[in-house]
Amino acid sequence: MSAPDPSSARPSSAKLVTGSIPGHLFEQTLPAVIGVAAIMSIGIVDAYFIGQLGSAPLAAISFIFPVAVASTSLGVGVMVGINSVVARALGEGDHERAARRANFGIVFAAACGVVMGLTLWLLIDPIFTAMNAPAHLMPLIRAYMAPYACGFPLSLAIMGFNGVLRGQGEAKRTSTVSIAYAAANWVLNPILITGAFGFEGFGMAGSAYATVIGWGVGAGMALWLLRGTSLPLNLGLLRNCSLIDPAKAIIRVGLPAAFSNAINPLGLAVLTSLVALEGQAAVAGFGAAGRLQSFVIVPLLGLSGAIGAIVGQNWGAGRTGRAREAVLYAFGFCIAWGLLVAIAMMAAGESFARVFTNDPQVIAEFALYLKIAAWGYAGFGLLIVGNGIMNAVDKAGFALGQSVCRVFFVMLPVALVLRPGMGSAAIYSAELAANLFGAVSAVLLVRHIFARRTALAATSR
Repeated sequence: MSAPDPSSARPSSAKLVTGSIPGHLFEQTLPAVIGVAAIMSIGIVDAYFIGQLGSAPLAAISFIFPVAVASTSLGVGVMVGINSVVARALGEGDHERAARRANFGIVFAAACGVVMGLTLWLLIDPIFTAMNAPAHLMPLIRAYMAPYACGFPLSLAIMGFNGVLRGQGEAKRTSTVSIAYAAANWVLNPILITGAFGFEGFGMAGSAYATVIGWGVGAGMALWLLRGTSLPLNLGLLRNCSLIDPAKAIIRVGLPAAFSNAINPLGLAVLTSLVALEGQAAVAGFGAAGRLQSFVIVPLLGLSGAIGAIVGQNWGAGRTGRAREAVLYAFGFCIAWGLLVAIAMMAAGESFARVFTNDPQVIAEFALYLKIAAWGYAGFGLLIVGNGIMNAVDKAGFALGQSVCRVFFVMLPVALVLRPGMGSAAIYSAELAANLFGAVSAVLLVRHIFARRTALAATSR
């Protein structure tokens, strides 16, 4: 008697376990790229309008940037956990469990946002003092961080909704959420930062106000879009069931993923503190170049967000070959895109710098950073896509270990050893070395995970 086809009992919501893998990668990644581009464009717009206020505000936002990325990365970890458990439950054909995990995940994300926002608000001065932020910049930093911290729970609410949408493979809906959030910022940034229509603007604080209002718009859009999916918000599902299972499942992936995502910007924060020792021009150039870099690697970030649902659903359905195929295509794209962008950034570094500032010292640092660090873009892509794959298959601990080694055993030692003789170039070289290490370790770890899965499947026959 032949075994039943497992796909026959699978609900239609597990839509990534059949069909073309390249097609799924394109369909899931393109909307993600659009969404990530929209989010990253906010940083570019921020840097442009804040740059109009002078070099001091531009330096202040350079200190704020890694802290904002680190706090957001913790939220991304929560989203990754929700994405992973929802995708695997759908792949296994357990729609009821997917629904419970989805609704618990949204509540869990919002609660995490409250805790994280309060923590940020209480630790504004200690954090930036530890980063060597000069005293004359602290009022500017406080003006931004206070409203940012108060509105942070809205950001985590978006993460919760997006985790559920991504786990279902609803990339277009997550993209719409990001565009809504970004559009609000595009409109509000110039008005609230520098002023318009007779309104003077709030300076640095205006950027934070625009961000928080944008979060509110994005959260509302996400809630509305979730209603049209197979896993809508229904908190009643949590009343008569054990919450231990969804909590353990999400935390098992989400907690390591959160720390893994936060460690990378933590390393960036330390690098920023070291760059600060080289002067305000170096900090401004480093920060502005980092904003541009964040934008040009958008396709890699989009792919890292899209790969989880594809690999997770096929892994849960036992279709390891399809999951492996997705990994190979994704890694190949990372290498091709990273090298292409590195060539462009190296050739046109000074031209890009003049978009943000006319200060020759800042322009020189901006161009120097790109000439060195850009050659690690491909490696960074392999790193973050590899992390997305490991999180999707419930191996978030591997991704965490990799991130710890990358930052504390490669990035920081290289920066500290080389800085006395090379100055800011040593710090940029440290970022390059860390990304190259991340590339090699990601490929080896993913290869090991799939080889072990294949071996276990062979022995169980």
